Amino acid sequence: MTSPLFPGRSAVPGGSAAAGTTRRSLLKTAGKATAVLAAAALSLTACSTGPASTASEASTTSSASAQFPVTLKHVFGETTIKEQPKRVVTVSWVNDDVALALGVVPVGVPKNEWGGNAKGSTPWKDAALEKLGAGFGSDKAPAQFSEADGINFTEIAKLNPDVILGAYSGLTEEDYKKLSEIAPVVAHPELAYGTSWQDSTSIIGKALGKEAEATKLIADTEATIKDKVSAYPQLAGKSYIYGNLEPAKSDGVNVYTANDNRPRFLSEIGMKLAPVVEENSKGSKEFFIPWSAEKANELESDIFVTWVPDAKTTESIKADPLLGQIPAIKNGAMVADSDNTLTLSISASSPLSLPWSLDTFLPQLASAADKATAAAK
Repeated sequence: MTSPLFPGRSAVPGGSAAAGTTRRSLLKTAGKATAVLAAAALSLTACSTGPASTASEASTTSSASAQFPVTLKHVFGETTIKEQPKRVVTVSWVNDDVALALGVVPVGVPKNEWGGNAKGSTPWKDAALEKLGAGFGSDKAPAQFSEADGINFTEIAKLNPDVILGAYSGLTEEDYKKLSEIAPVVAHPELAYGTSWQDSTSIIGKALGKEAEATKLIADTEATIKDKVSAYPQLAGKSYIYGNLEPAKSDGVNVYTANDNRPRFLSEIGMKLAPVVEENSKGSKEFFIPWSAEKANELESDIFVTWVPDAKTTESIKADPLLGQIPAIKNGAMVADSDNTLTLSISASSPLSLPWSLDTFLPQLASAADKATAAAK
């Protein structure tokens, strides 16, 4: 998979050696999924975490069960889920966050190997798991598996899932077919890594028999974002480019399109994607477009947002003879953050990650907006 975090890179930068098993070998073993599943079923039946439930929620559970079977359309066709899932496994980012936000503890989730903490998790995921009594290290915690070399078919099969959630993902058709040998798969609806957090929430809500809860979760999250953003009126109408600038790399400039969740978030809070990006990505189904550093001065916007590996790189960008000519950078209106967890919270945005990010990210944007306003006077 190509990482949605950084164009042209593997799913987890620098993480290929961590898994100890190659993607090729995982693909080979995936064909044996049925046998692995059968062997695993007996040992796993008694340790299902499944949807969190209590006796007082019996009527709600009954109502949820009545919603099945459900059929969900996606980029590879459609998937029917016959009964409310009890053993949920997620792939990629976002999907586990959404399940947790809906009160469902998956039996298996991928590790956050980029932007994660020592637990292979995130602060917002840890908080949700603790709230559900399933923090990592506890008996009810979900199993974790590596995706450093792609979809981990073998470990997923061992978990004996009855649904695999990938509403936000970069699943290939080959991935989808192999996962479907294990359990029904909810793939992304159209573009790889292009599913909005709202759509991911709606899709997963339907897959889990929690449509009403999903609708409320979206409304509540949007209300939280609106409330936080109201404290920064200077953001309204400011044009922006969300890109990736690395002077030390030969592919020095990449610009994210409207298909990506990063620009989508900024547009949703009242900012405007720069016309130069709109025009050059019109009709594109990609989440980024490469941009020649020789034409960096044409990347006109009020604010430029980029991830950087460290503060030293920020200074390198400003001093670079080409990248330093980007108008927003010349005006001091660059947001360059080296906090990988914060970058992940926006890149792989979810109903859990966005509220977590706002108190840190919005002030950075507002500071850049103030500098853009001052430069325009």
